[in-house]
Amino acid sequence: MPQTSYGPLYQALLNNVVEVRFVRRRQIPGLGAVRRMLCTNNATVLTSPNGRIVLNYRTPANALNYNPAQKNLIITWDILMQDFRTISLDDCEIVRQFQPNDEFWNFFNETIFNMTTQQKFAFMQS
Repeated sequence: MPQTSYGPLYQALLNNVVEVRFVRRRQIPGLGAVRRMLCTNNATVLTSPNGRIVLNYRTPANALNYNPAQKNLIITWDILMQDFRTISLDDCEIVRQFQPNDEFWNFFNETIFNMTTQQKFAFMQS
């Protein structure tokens, strides 16, 4: 897996919607070692009416009591799980990026929006 690091992924998440694939730091019984995620920290996407309604985005209620970067982690909004999630950068790759405009929303509406729960689960495990 071609790896990314904190700086490039942090910038990508601020500027785009990003599809990443990473090895889970904590293995979960019954789930694969690799997790795939469609995520962003882009304020334009998240705070838009679609971000608040369709993606169920809400601003964080509490401040973190640790520095994720010191633990080689990034906190981001997981679009499929509709909540904040942590990405381990120990073994992580950027699969693709979407501009935070019609490029992303067209992909979301055509590919993600009508996925069943099983299809979303399969996406996350691939």
